[in-house]
Amino acid sequence: MPLIKVIIPAFNEENAIANVIRDIPHTVKEVIVVNNGSTDQTVMVAAKAGATVLTETRKGYGYACLKGMDHIDSSEDGADIVVFLDGDYSDHPEELPKITGPIENGDIDMVIGARVSALRESGAMTPQQVFGNALACTLMKWFYGAKYTDLGPFRAIRYESLQLLEMEDKTYGWTVEMQLKALKKKLRYTEVPVHYRNRIGVSKVSGTVKGTIMAGYKILWWIFKYSLK
Repeated sequence: MPLIKVIIPAFNEENAIANVIRDIPHTVKEVIVVNNGSTDQTVMVAAKAGATVLTETRKGYGYACLKGMDHIDSSEDGADIVVFLDGDYSDHPEELPKITGPIENGDIDMVIGARVSALRESGAMTPQQVFGNALACTLMKWFYGAKYTDLGPFRAIRYESLQLLEMEDKTYGWTVEMQLKALKKKLRYTEVPVHYRNRIGVSKVSGTVKGTIMAGYKILWWIFKYSLK
């Protein structure tokens, strides 16, 4: 059985994080919650729920993910598969086996959980999220021949493959950077449809004008940057 670890970036998710941790299957070796500047009780709640809690003071989704990777690098057992998901309970952690299954079967290096409309609660994705995802995936199809339909945060990847990508984005461009670099490195990838619900609390990205603009900018920046290489 592969050694699976989960990385969850978390900023002020005290009302959601225990639900996320609770629903993660027990086959997971370690749940790593990276506290990214929370001012509420996220750290206490996550630790009480059984997670390994790290702190990354530099705010940014990518910073938090990199912190989680550093922890895995320094651990004695490492990891075979790493899963990323959000701490707001919008993803369905119990669907983790769907995400890791294609990798465990030996055929795939990276799996993206696609938030298909048929499995998505009404209002779970804002119109700007739906548009931004469609635009990004269309551009990646045009420029790189990609078959992505989503930039969903719920994803799994072989850890050795993740290390090959040399991830660097510190903020909003983490997901698209991973998918672009996976294309460049010719990783075997696929998508699986996953359920997606309305998050607990207010989104720090799509819930604010600044977050929406910055996320859109970083996504397009990565796509056009790689198109020039």
